[in-house]
Amino acid sequence: MGGLLYIRVMDIARPEFKKQKRRRQAILLSIAVVLVVAVSVGISRLKPAAPEVERGTVWTDTVKRGPMLRQVRGLGTLIPSQEFTRQIPAETEATVIRIRMLPGSLVKADTVLAEMTNPATEQAAVDAQLQLKEAEAEYQALEVKLDSDLMDQKASAATVQADHSQAALQAETDKALYDLGVISGLTYKTSKSKADELTTRNDLENQRLTIAEKAIAAQLQEQKAKVDQMRTMAQLKQQQLDDLKVRAGIDGVLVDLPLEVGQHVTPGTMLAKVVQPNHLIAELKIAETQARDVQIGQPASIDTHNGVVAGSVMRVDPAVQNGTVTVDVKLTGDLPKGARPDLSVDGTVDLERLDNVLYVGRPAFGQEDSTISLFKLDPDGKGAVRVPVKVGRASVNAIQVIEGLKEGDTVILSDMSRWDNTDRIRLD
Repeated sequence: MGGLLYIRVMDIARPEFKKQKRRRQAILLSIAVVLVVAVSVGISRLKPAAPEVERGTVWTDTVKRGPMLRQVRGLGTLIPSQEFTRQIPAETEATVIRIRMLPGSLVKADTVLAEMTNPATEQAAVDAQLQLKEAEAEYQALEVKLDSDLMDQKASAATVQADHSQAALQAETDKALYDLGVISGLTYKTSKSKADELTTRNDLENQRLTIAEKAIAAQLQEQKAKVDQMRTMAQLKQQQLDDLKVRAGIDGVLVDLPLEVGQHVTPGTMLAKVVQPNHLIAELKIAETQARDVQIGQPASIDTHNGVVAGSVMRVDPAVQNGTVTVDVKLTGDLPKGARPDLSVDGTVDLERLDNVLYVGRPAFGQEDSTISLFKLDPDGKGAVRVPVKVGRASVNAIQVIEGLKEGDTVILSDMSRWDNTDRIRLD
């Protein structure tokens, strides 16, 4: 009986257990999916780690308060002052036959640099001299003839004057005799008429003499003008002949002589250029955006790479060429050794002095009167965060800070364009 009642539990089917198992598996799967999604979303929302930048590769500066000297800088060259430069053009057509000096030579005013020839110029100089001598001879001949004619006229006038004096004396005598009744009235009237006639003739002779002297002066003046004209022409032709020997004209250095033996030159061709090396100016090229505040008279300094020379702005070109403005600086200090025309120089012009302003070193990028972004160092110096900074007036090495920084802040001035997409960096 007992054996019949024995039941094998393992052989009895329990469907509810299977349902519960499936339910637990579904719940666990759902939880796993939710966890995976949550982790993915969390990871996607995590900010990337700040990039590391080697501290030694960046250039930093600390914000300061105080006076700031505004300056602009430009590259340029030393050029001769026009006042102490002589450019020698050709006056006539000619052919170069000899080169006497080479560029770079020290020359005196009368040093012959080159020799040229032109047969027509040489003949013209000879002809002009002959014409001058001919005109001078004609002047001398005319002067002799006119002096002779004047002497004849003066002699004639003297004769008339003598006759007049004698006739006047005779008339006075006859009048006295007539008053005494010694001679007749007819005799007295005759002598008086003769005296009156000679008075008139004497006046006419004097007038003729005066007119003759004026006429002689006019004729001589006319002939003298012709002589002066011939002399001027002869001097011009002689000068053209002398110019065939090209002379320096001033003491200095021959910097250019673009001639070759056998070369034919025409009037106006530049033959040579001589400068006085102790009288140079600096010609600077300054960016047009920086040159707007440059004024005549502002102090400047010129670095010749062998010394710095003081100067002042003497000219600002009103035109802009290739994005730059030409500024001429007069050098007031002594030039260092080796200073010569066309020497490359660096120039700095002092614009103005700003008192009690907040400023920092000028960053690699950023224009004045704009808003730029800079990395400001953390207090511990181990990191830096990007901050917007409003800047004002700029100088060569400094820029005014308007907003965004305070005195004592340290910022990175180097080019940080590699990290434009991040707002924070770590400094290693």
